[in-house]
Amino acid sequence: MKLNNRQLFLLHQAQTTEFPLMLEIASGQGNYLIDVAGKKYLDLISGISVSHLGHGNEAVKQAVIAQMEAHMHVMVYGEFIQNAQTKLAVKLTSLLPSTLDAVYLLNSGAEATDVALKLAKRVTGKFEILACKQAYHGSTHAALSLNSEEEYQQAYRPLLPGVGFIEFNNLESLSLITHKTACVIVEVIRGEGGYIPANKEFLIQLREKCDQYCCLLIFDEIQSGMGKTGRMFAFEHYSVVPDILLLGKALGAGMPIGAVVSSKAMMSSFAHHPILGHITTFGGHPVICAAALAGIEELERLDLIKEVAAKELLFRNRLQHKAIHKIDGLGLMLAIQLDTFENTIKVIQFAISAGLISDWFLFATNKIRISPPLTISNQEIEEACAILLASIEKVYGVSV
Repeated sequence: MKLNNRQLFLLHQAQTTEFPLMLEIASGQGNYLIDVAGKKYLDLISGISVSHLGHGNEAVKQAVIAQMEAHMHVMVYGEFIQNAQTKLAVKLTSLLPSTLDAVYLLNSGAEATDVALKLAKRVTGKFEILACKQAYHGSTHAALSLNSEEEYQQAYRPLLPGVGFIEFNNLESLSLITHKTACVIVEVIRGEGGYIPANKEFLIQLREKCDQYCCLLIFDEIQSGMGKTGRMFAFEHYSVVPDILLLGKALGAGMPIGAVVSSKAMMSSFAHHPILGHITTFGGHPVICAAALAGIEELERLDLIKEVAAKELLFRNRLQHKAIHKIDGLGLMLAIQLDTFENTIKVIQFAISAGLISDWFLFATNKIRISPPLTISNQEIEEACAILLASIEKVYGVSV
């Protein structure tokens, strides 16, 4: 008997939960995903903050095709001069402060986290790492060590030693930074914590503490970068510049990528004592670099970032309901807070059945994620809000 794709998926693909969404997607067009039955779903989460240009952007596709025709993989990262890599690095650094002038291109945001920790240890000669409670920086072994929640750590111990935790937006917890600290890693906008922006004073004092104790400040903008907040990078909303910047997700314009950006002086430490301080075979893959560069150029050409604030306001104005406790976030990184995880799941399921894809947060399970492509139109925002409100109505049975 021939098995269908759903059966093969369950039999032969490793699962991350016991309750996958099980949507069988055939194609993506613009801001919609289309399943094998032809049903359209408005994508309100863009693959968890990845597809910021929507699906099937023509410029990105043509850049991928052109690079494939030129060449694909030719050598491990850093040995050959490859035009696609160099162009992307030049473009990225042109968008950043002068102290962030060197890029290490990688395969994912989680790998970027691992590399940043290695770099901080190498540069400072120290090993203590401070992260924020309920932060998410990836699921690789080192990145998992930065997860404060025992539920996710307990099955994989022992983890990386020397990791401590501060409270996000808590000035008093900054006293944990000492001369033993190699680095402090923070999300400028908390991702899986439910899209909570950093307070300006928190980041300012954090920067001062890191300078005082000669430790490196790492900003994780894997989820918040590439225009999501109304600036190319979320830290541009603040008068604070990190020593190391982490990028990923939307940077690849739909392709897998990660990047560590720092100063050339610090990055050069990977080249000696020992050489090959970090090695990656496929990091900086030329096809992915071509897609990433085209994605940045499309962001600029379409001038999408300037529209983010107005779209945020439209979401906030339309999502008015007694069951909504509040809406957190910045730009097109928004989180609708309800009361319980159970009701949040019900709302999400009703929305999916009505043709709207949303999701919840790892550490804020009573929140609904809103992270659409930047290309979402006002009409599509109206459509999304109508579906969300109707879904909330079905669960809570209360009027607006």
